Amino acid sequence: MAAGPEGKLQLVQRHVRAFPDFPKKGILFRDICPILKSPAALTAVTDLFEEHVRSHQLQVDLIVGLDARGFLFGPLLAQRLGVGFVLVRKKGKLPGATVSVAYDLEYGTAEVEIQEDAVAPGQKVLIIDDLLATGGTLLAACELMKKQQADIQGCMVVIELRDLKGADRLKPHNIFSLLQY
Repeated sequence: MAAGPEGKLQLVQRHVRAFPDFPKKGILFRDICPILKSPAALTAVTDLFEEHVRSHQLQVDLIVGLDARGFLFGPLLAQRLGVGFVLVRKKGKLPGATVSVAYDLEYGTAEVEIQEDAVAPGQKVLIIDDLLATGGTLLAACELMKKQQADIQGCMVVIELRDLKGADRLKPHNIFSLLQY
């Protein structure tokens, strides 16, 4: 496997497939499934996320992963950093008392939630997902963390679709993306 950050990025990029006109005409879908299928590519993603956290001296108590692909990358990073992992799920998917936030979609609204005791006030969190497009889901997760009085250290994604300007919606939060398209 490529040892340096550039080699790791190239490896990850080679494992992202593009599907034109999916899920509808005019959309170029970026598929991360080949990353998950390749132990080397998946390790490279985790390495690059870990290197970013350590090189920026981010102090993190919890990794917060978004439903559902944030659940794939988040626990790996949490384990590397020796911190806990918390799920942000779609409304109605978690047992016990929960806290939720509604957000707008292009075709309606949705809600995400966490268990009420998942994040304590003042805990330092890093939010992770596979993709940043319009920023709606990540913004909702940030709002959820604010509700819990967490200290958001930033957001991390494998892929950012820059033309959709999702990072603009997330300001002032720092966004780290491995790949930009």
